[in-house]
Amino acid sequence: MLAYARHLLTAGNRYDVHSPFVYRLITDVLRRKTMPGVHSDLEALRGEMESRTDSIQVTDFGAGSHQLRGTEREVASIARTSLKPRRQAAQLAGIAHYFEPQTVVELGTSLGITTLYLARAAPMAQVHTLEGCPNIAAIAAGNFARMGAGNIELHTGPFTQQLPQVLARIDRLDLAFIDGHHSAAPTLDYFGQCLAKAHEGSVFILDDIHWSADMEHAWTLVQEHPKVVITIDLFHFGLVFFRNGQQREHFKLRY
Repeated sequence: MLAYARHLLTAGNRYDVHSPFVYRLITDVLRRKTMPGVHSDLEALRGEMESRTDSIQVTDFGAGSHQLRGTEREVASIARTSLKPRRQAAQLAGIAHYFEPQTVVELGTSLGITTLYLARAAPMAQVHTLEGCPNIAAIAAGNFARMGAGNIELHTGPFTQQLPQVLARIDRLDLAFIDGHHSAAPTLDYFGQCLAKAHEGSVFILDDIHWSADMEHAWTLVQEHPKVVITIDLFHFGLVFFRNGQQREHFKLRY
């Protein structure tokens, strides 16, 4: 992939970072290996999803898929193309565990594997996850029940309807994972809505910031927002921090 090749050529590593906050994040989270077997049950569940041959009708309110077309899709195809790979899911869990959020909002539940990673990593948090498609949400709800995840609340329907309702219920937002709608205008809208409930210690994670030129433009506008202090481009994810009193810096990292 050309975009990833460009990223590797232009990104730095931990030795190029002079921010103690970012250096600790790299050392303690991004470079830390997940212990074997820690998420084996979630990966077994992923395997089940990838083996399902039944099909469902999909309602897609986002930018769609690079790989899938049509409204009837096999569950296995959804699992293979829409779920975060194991390494990325574990990385999200590591970030959640490190920052210990009390309130998490995820836009884009899909089949719920990443949601389960987040909920397990932050067991004291209330995880609000939003999924536009009722049939996909139904499968995710079944997966949450199977895993006994009592700290997840699933909200089904278009993000434009569900996100304002969720944000109205919370006083502050500690961690936001913005996924599921890979276009600049809605991504920036969701970012702005979540920002109204952010605080100095919040962390926002934007998924697929190099999905398209449009999403790269959205990422640039996020970096330029006056409330944003630190951003980290990990290619698959963009991390956003609002830490008052720190130097405004933007990092592009490989690790």
